[in-house]
Amino acid sequence: MSTDPLDYPFWLASRSAGVVAYLLLSGSVILGLAMSTRLVRGRDVRVLHERIALLALGAVAAHGLLLLPDGWLQPKLSEVLIPFTTGYRPLWTGLGILAAYGAVALSLTYYARRRLGHRRWRNAHRFITVAWALAAAHVIGAGTDVVSLWLQVVLAATIAAIVVLIVQRGLAGVPMTQPAGREPARAGGGSAGTEPAPSEPAPARPEPERMPELGLFR
Repeated sequence: MSTDPLDYPFWLASRSAGVVAYLLLSGSVILGLAMSTRLVRGRDVRVLHERIALLALGAVAAHGLLLLPDGWLQPKLSEVLIPFTTGYRPLWTGLGILAAYGAVALSLTYYARRRLGHRRWRNAHRFITVAWALAAAHVIGAGTDVVSLWLQVVLAATIAAIVVLIVQRGLAGVPMTQPAGREPARAGGGSAGTEPAPSEPAPARPEPERMPELGLFR
């Protein structure tokens, strides 16, 4: 068997598509987390986020399909579709297949969010970070380019960015405490030692508008 990688163009094409898929998926997750923490906002950002997500799904499909005619790996269709059935690094390859299914299922629910209900969709959609984590594990464990410095830098940068944004989103969800030095209102409504002056009831404050939910992979 030839050891020249140029003799296996489909293997090279699949590897390239896999790296592109990981970069696009990471970019989509980073952008979605940035929107959820209000670091960026706007309709143009949402549209960009959506398009990157769709491109990521296309690259994921290309990554798997380009393996079928590969003369070195020679996988069966079932090995590409069913996790942990291939003879090539079955654990890490299986994690990649699970990541692909998770990314497709969770991202496409964006188009069915009205039927699913906003709360259900949002709660399910948060698991897209799990699909991304499985994809990162697949790249590290099954990727033949992981020994290259350029890919190590890409992995370190994307993992660090997503972890920081996840932590920031978690901290943003903690309710704010009452500011220090601010005393609660007295039951009588007046200061100590004085009779409270009669007053009309204060008008009810209007409820704040809900922020629009933007994009995929939040």
